[in-house]
Amino acid sequence: MGELAKRERVVRMSVEQPLWRALTAYRLLTMVYAVLLFLSAYRKFDHPGVAACYLGGLAVWTVATHRKVANAAACTKRFLGADLTVAMAGILLTPYADTHERIAAGGPTLPSIWTAGSVLAFALKGGWRWAGFASTFVAAANILAHGGEPNRDTLHNVLLVWVASIAIGYVVEVARASEATLARALEIEAATRERERLARDIHDGVLQVLAMVQRRGTELGGEAAELGRMAGEQEVALRTLVSSGLLPASRVSRDESLGALVTAYEVEEPGADEGELDLRTLLAPHAGSRVSFAEPGTPVLLPVPAAKELAAAVGAALDNVRRHAGDGARAWILVEDWGDEVIVTVRDDGPGIPAGRLDQAAGEGRMGVALSIRGRLRDLGGSAELVSVPGQGTEVELKVPRGRTQ
Repeated sequence: MGELAKRERVVRMSVEQPLWRALTAYRLLTMVYAVLLFLSAYRKFDHPGVAACYLGGLAVWTVATHRKVANAAACTKRFLGADLTVAMAGILLTPYADTHERIAAGGPTLPSIWTAGSVLAFALKGGWRWAGFASTFVAAANILAHGGEPNRDTLHNVLLVWVASIAIGYVVEVARASEATLARALEIEAATRERERLARDIHDGVLQVLAMVQRRGTELGGEAAELGRMAGEQEVALRTLVSSGLLPASRVSRDESLGALVTAYEVEEPGADEGELDLRTLLAPHAGSRVSFAEPGTPVLLPVPAAKELAAAVGAALDNVRRHAGDGARAWILVEDWGDEVIVTVRDDGPGIPAGRLDQAAGEGRMGVALSIRGRLRDLGGSAELVSVPGQGTEVELKVPRGRTQ
C-alpha cells in the first residue's frame, strides 16, 4: 500500500505546479516593490496623483487575482488578457505621470518589474508561443512610452523579458511532455503487474485444467480424445497470449480457419476508427497448436482502419490454408515492424498452389486472393505477394507503408 500511495502522489503532482506558486509570490513581491519605488521618489513625479491611483489599483488587482495564478486551470484566457492590459496601461501612463528627464535617463515604468509576471503567466499557461505574443506587446508599449526612442537600458530589459519568458514557456512544454510520459510509464507498469497477476492465476488454474483434460481425453479415447485435442490447442493458444501480454479474452468461439477452438478477442477503442491500434492484438488470437505467431516485443501501431484491414487479409490467408492445405497443415505468422512499413508474412507447409490455379479461380468467380487479400492491401497503398511452390507450401507477404495508410 505504501508503494501504491507513493506512485499515486507522483502521478497527481504536476511538475509545473511549483512554477505557479513561484509566480504567485513574484506578483505580490513585485507589486510591493513597485509601490515602494514610487514612494521613494514621488516628489519627482509631474503628476504623482496619477501614479498613486494606478499603483493603488495595481495593488488591489494583484491581491484580488492571486488565486487566478494558482494553477493552469484557474488562469483563464480572459484573465491573461486583462492582466496584460493592466501592465501595458501602467507602462503607457508612465510618460504622463513621470518627468521626461527621468524617463530618458532610464527610470522605471510605473509597474516596474511587475510586468514580467504578466508575461510569465502567458508562458506557464500556453508555452513559448504565448510568451512571445505577450512579451511583444509589452516591448511595443515600452517603446511607445519612450517616444519611439528607447535607451539602451530599456532595450536590454525588453530583450531580457522576451528571451526569459520564451525560455520558461519552452521549459513548461517540455515539463508537460515529461509528465505525460511518466504517467504513461506508470500506467504501463500497473498494466504489466496486473497482467503478471492474471498470468499466475491462469497458470495455476485454467492452464492446468486444460492440460489435465488433454491427458485424460487422450487416455479415454473416442469423443473424449477429440475434446482433449481441442483442450490442448486452447492451452497452447492461451499460453501464447499470456506470454505476449496482449488483451484479455472476451469470448470463446470456434475458428473455422484451421478447424480448432480458439479464443476470440474484442478490442475496445475509445474513438472507434480513430487513433492507432496495436496490430499484435488482432493477430494473436490466431495462434494455436497448428499456427505459430511471432511478433516484435513492442507495439506495432497502425491507424485503426489499416490495422483491421491488414488483420482481415491475414485471416483470409489462413482461411486459404484451411481450405487448400489440409487438416494437418501448419501455418506461421510473422510480424515485422520496419518503421516506415509493416510486413506480415503468412506461411504454410501444405502442398502449394499449382501454376495457373489462382487465375483459374478468378475466372470461376472465386476472388478470395484477389479481393480479400490483394484488394485490401491495394486500398491501403500496400502490396500482397504470393509465392507458392508445389510440394513446398505457400507464402503470402503483406506490406503496408505507414505514411500512406489512412
